[in-house]
Amino acid sequence: MAGPGGLAARRGSARGVVISDDWPGYSLDLFTYPQHYYGDLEYVLIPHGIIVDRTERLAKDIAQDIGDNDIVVLCVLKGGYKFCADLVEHIKNLSRNSERFISMKVDFVRLKSYHNDKSMEDMQIMGEDDLSDLRGKNVLIVEDIIGTGRTMKALLNNIEKCEPKMIKVASLLVKRTSQPDGFRPDYYGFEIPDIFVVGYALDYNEYFRDLNHICVINDQGKAKYRV
Repeated sequence: MAGPGGLAARRGSARGVVISDDWPGYSLDLFTYPQHYYGDLEYVLIPHGIIVDRTERLAKDIAQDIGDNDIVVLCVLKGGYKFCADLVEHIKNLSRNSERFISMKVDFVRLKSYHNDKSMEDMQIMGEDDLSDLRGKNVLIVEDIIGTGRTMKALLNNIEKCEPKMIKVASLLVKRTSQPDGFRPDYYGFEIPDIFVVGYALDYNEYFRDLNHICVINDQGKAKYRV
């Protein structure tokens, strides 16, 4: 599957766009982005417009699979909020223009699993006291990015204890990792190389959330915002 400028990607077998390891990305000079991040980024991995179009297609796939069932959308904060908001809006638009009405309630859970650009062994779940409300419900978890899958597996384990009727997972990004048993969501937008990315609400120590494109941060940016 080729995108603008020759995006080195192909259609994945699990309904996702696969961006190859040798994809050089887009030059930052081709796009506008916040001036306070000048010098902190390597390149644009996925432009905002492609994210929007891909999210619209994911919404169509999810709406077709869910039918007219009521669902609880569980947004994983903080990185998932922008993807979740856009995905839910697309699903609502499809529902309004369809004979099948999808009733959605959006709830939130916050996970913390990174220190700087390194994944931590221990994952913290904030807001899990409310998970008991998911009993007997159709749940769609919306995440920004899945790497090793350890964080998502831990969250799913907690949710499954509450005995929901159904659980589906949608993630904007999936990282290719060396782990052969890595978790695969039911829906995902892009499979990317094992690199650290920011933008479209994905952060590095709370910075870069206001960046519309998904970009690769450089060493200067990591050093500048390290904690």
